[in-house]
Amino acid sequence: MKTLYLVRHAKSSWKFDVIDHERPLNERGLSDAPKVASHVASVMQKPDVIMSSDALRARTTAVFFAQAYNISDTAIILNHKMYDFAGMDLVEVIKACDDAYNHVMMFGHNNAITNFVNTYGSKQVDNVPTAGFTALEFSIDSWKDLKPGKTIYSKTPKELR
Repeated sequence: MKTLYLVRHAKSSWKFDVIDHERPLNERGLSDAPKVASHVASVMQKPDVIMSSDALRARTTAVFFAQAYNISDTAIILNHKMYDFAGMDLVEVIKACDDAYNHVMMFGHNNAITNFVNTYGSKQVDNVPTAGFTALEFSIDSWKDLKPGKTIYSKTPKELR
């Protein structure tokens, strides 16, 4: 049995003249991410590993979750392939996960996150919002055997306001 925690990065800012990859979180993102992280850490098992897109907004969101689980932010594995908006690279990264990890937490971008949740989960969603969390469970022993599983939990920032 494998469990995947997927988190879409928190709301980012368009105020600064920086490339997309370096956009920071805005005020709402900086408020929502720790709220969702704290809630998730109170109801979901600690992940064996945290992986994130190397984009600033995803990395920053991942740090809030790592802190909520008392995991050092230096333990977050950054992967440029997760800077993916369609989802094909995300699936590839998931299938390449070490099978020693049973609970994997990943931070990425839309449309990849929503597409993955709808393709591999059991509950369809219109959109995983910024800082949205979804947990999926798979009846597999190896990540390389990834197939559709079951959506076991989801939480959005709006539900915590």
